[in-house]
Amino acid sequence: MFKEFRDFILKGNMLDLAIGVIIAGAFGKVVSAFTDILLAAIGNMGGQPDFSQFKPSGLPVGVFLNSVISLLIVGFALFVVLRAYNKAKSLTERNAPKEEAAAPVPADVQLLTEIRDLLKNKS
Repeated sequence: MFKEFRDFILKGNMLDLAIGVIIAGAFGKVVSAFTDILLAAIGNMGGQPDFSQFKPSGLPVGVFLNSVISLLIVGFALFVVLRAYNKAKSLTERNAPKEEAAAPVPADVQLLTEIRDLLKNKS
């Protein structure tokens, strides 16, 4: 059972997933800090230092606004990262050496090869 678990954990997909989760956690902290800075700047322009304190008619709308703005920032950041990744990937694929297709074997050569193989098998 331990061997099966070890094999499962050491699969490439699991390692990729673990690395992705760790990077996502770090990326989330960066985006969260940037969101705080951006929201403070927007709040100061509008006279409200923090949207989380914005409660018209007693409703906590500010927390929702903070969440929506954070979602938009994260979505845009992921869009930019994936766009750069796809562009780099296409450049890499474009510069990769291309394998040339093998020239088709003429019919007479193919026939002679088959005859040779049949005579070889008879011997």
